[in-house]
Amino acid sequence: MTDRIVLQGVSARGTHGVLDFEKRDGQTFVVDVTMTLDLAPAGRSDDLARTVNYAAVADAVVARISGPSFDLIERLAEVIADDVLTHDRVDAVEVVVHKPEAPVGHPFTDVQVRIVRTGAPQVVIALGSNLGDRGQTLAAAVDELRSKAGITVTSVSPIVETDPVGGPEQPPYLNAVVVGRSDLPPRHLLDTLHSIEASHGRTREVRWGARTLDLDLIAYGAPGSRHEVVSDDPELTLPHPRARERAFVLVPWEAADARARLRVGVGDGGIRPVSELLAGVDRSGVRPGPDWGNA
Repeated sequence: MTDRIVLQGVSARGTHGVLDFEKRDGQTFVVDVTMTLDLAPAGRSDDLARTVNYAAVADAVVARISGPSFDLIERLAEVIADDVLTHDRVDAVEVVVHKPEAPVGHPFTDVQVRIVRTGAPQVVIALGSNLGDRGQTLAAAVDELRSKAGITVTSVSPIVETDPVGGPEQPPYLNAVVVGRSDLPPRHLLDTLHSIEASHGRTREVRWGARTLDLDLIAYGAPGSRHEVVSDDPELTLPHPRARERAFVLVPWEAADARARLRVGVGDGGIRPVSELLAGVDRSGVRPGPDWGNA
């Protein structure tokens, strides 16, 4: 992929640095961002939704520069790269952070840190529990996802409590959604989710029955991206075939990622914002759950 969007010279004052006066007085930082992505869809359609809004990227860069202080510009570059890679169309990003007023003690023109990061496929995982200490189980599952090699958690929704849908009579659920990135192949990722379920005593004796922990892989790869996996394999159907109609998935998913989209049909016309799908489902069985700290 050789298509790129280059955003150069975004500047703002920040308080990043090791020395006390740097944190107190601040100084100017300048950032360059080069995003690698497929620009053909936007070039053919003239549609902003099919590219990356570089004004939004600039806003995010300025927010990081002027935000909480870091000791190192290496760290500032890293968090900016993470922010850019949340845009699902970006395959890779180069971030250069310039610190032209750095306290070097000798004549110089610039100090800069340059990093390149590649975005692994975006993944969406739905969590549910309606047996045992539901909140503690969900919190433990999120911690386990964070600890697994090949999985990076980028956003976790608030917990919601929901009425059971289908199956035998059973207690209400606590549900949440995790958005992240994973370089594990889809089946390997699914096996990892099943191993976490099993560690919490999950059994599969009754379809749609009560369970200590349920981890569903909702989507692998952002819709329309080169990473997207679409599969009709009964053992791993992607995107999840019933996610579009399940409020207990859509409500927390939108809370975790306001820009979330889901493929519900063929081609670009089959990709719908989750917020739009939510407008067509019954949310009466979904209510706020406990805070994560009290789960």
